[in-house]
Amino acid sequence: MIKICVAGAAGRMGSTLIEEAVARGFKIVGAVEAQGNPNVGKTLHEAGICNADVEIVEPSRMKEAVKEADVYMTFTTPQAEVSNLPVVANLGKRIVIGTTGLTDDQMRRVKEAVSQKVPAVFSPNYAIGVNIMFKLTKTLALLPSDYDFSIAEIHHTGKKDAPSGTAKKLGTLISEARGYSSVVYGREGLNARKPSELEILSVRAGGVPGVHDLIIAGPHEMIRVEHTAFSRRVFAQGALYAAEWVCKQTKPGVYGMDDVLGHSQ
Repeated sequence: MIKICVAGAAGRMGSTLIEEAVARGFKIVGAVEAQGNPNVGKTLHEAGICNADVEIVEPSRMKEAVKEADVYMTFTTPQAEVSNLPVVANLGKRIVIGTTGLTDDQMRRVKEAVSQKVPAVFSPNYAIGVNIMFKLTKTLALLPSDYDFSIAEIHHTGKKDAPSGTAKKLGTLISEARGYSSVVYGREGLNARKPSELEILSVRAGGVPGVHDLIIAGPHEMIRVEHTAFSRRVFAQGALYAAEWVCKQTKPGVYGMDDVLGHSQ
């Protein structure tokens, strides 16, 4: 039985992750929430998340929260993980992180804190289908130069970062393969597309868990590859799959879902 500590335990993603973990036979041994969260001090049972008497604690009690855990799992904020991950890594706990919106400097700092100490999986999206989409994107990038690539993504109104981490990764894969040197996040007025530009469009609406649409158009045809998440459970399932995988790893380092799914290049 894999024991996990979940950060952001009372949030949308954290609570879904805990529910899915319990259903799949994981044991919840730690739960963390931001200082001031109304659920801090309550048990997971009292917070209505699952039938467990694990207390939800503030990050200042992180060492206590992860003490019995095999894996620390988090979908919180960049600011939180810049502080939390070094503590967790120093305690030798494996990590699965799905937090998005980190700046380049924040990502560098957390990777440096982790890479030499513990095995960790970093991914902007844990849905298995999205990770196959990443792989497919590399193949589609072999299309002739007069085919243009654009990305559209839709998420719920509560999502703070835009574009999504998934859209950014798709954009990076495409730009590296196609030689795009700039990104346009929306058009207005007289603003024709330049050959060097990648388009990424973001929409925030209602309770949408996540839609990513990759659009490739040539002079006489168009290809669209769309991934739609019906529920946050798809991200939780993928993250738990990553947790099972990372528990088997002995070499410290930062891994991705390519490694977890066994098709890293």
